[in-house]
Amino acid sequence: MQASLFLIPVTLGDTEHGRVLPEYNREMILRIRHFIVEDVRSARRFLKKTDPSIGIDALIFYELNKHTSPDDLAGYLNPLSRGESVGVISEAGCPAIADPGADIVAIAQRKKYPVVPLVGPSSILLSLMASGFNGQSFAFNGYLPVDAAGRASAIKRLENRVYSEDQTQLFIETPYRNNKLVDELIRTCRPSTRLCIASDLTCEGETIRTRPVKDWAGKAPDLNKKPAIFLLYK
Repeated sequence: MQASLFLIPVTLGDTEHGRVLPEYNREMILRIRHFIVEDVRSARRFLKKTDPSIGIDALIFYELNKHTSPDDLAGYLNPLSRGESVGVISEAGCPAIADPGADIVAIAQRKKYPVVPLVGPSSILLSLMASGFNGQSFAFNGYLPVDAAGRASAIKRLENRVYSEDQTQLFIETPYRNNKLVDELIRTCRPSTRLCIASDLTCEGETIRTRPVKDWAGKAPDLNKKPAIFLLYK
């Protein structure tokens, strides 16, 4: 196997690996000793669930978060120069998508190391597939501003893009602020604009519903502390 940077997806919640992750991923994981991760504890749990036979204590973990310096980041790829593959594990879904893993991938590309994205669940694509919205042109906008004025302005800007560019707009929120965001969407958007709310994707409580904004008023689900993604379209 050529030494490569493998981008290893994880489940979006407490879901059986076999439902959303190919067997090929497990085979590749078993060949890797070096892992770049957001959180070592959860990465160890994921790997052990992938295959109980994995000798966790023999693996080497490099932590990647907002405190990681650029110098340390570049050093995380040193095993590749020695012919050893490196894996990147996100906290949820696919590495480098709304995730700090993109920084390490950029370094690998500059250094001309092979980068191999493995197949796994992405809330962005899964929600778009099930929304009934435009899948030819769409934009993921990450988190909206926290302050009320900034958030309302961002919502109006994204809604305008829906109509002016015929483009689906996707965004997320910290789970404990989901309900507040839904209230803001109902107050701010045009009544006819369609809003899709997708929560607990691939998990037992999965719900994906598309309704005009006016139909969500007084009928929005309780999304407190639930992972969710929101989509707007005309």
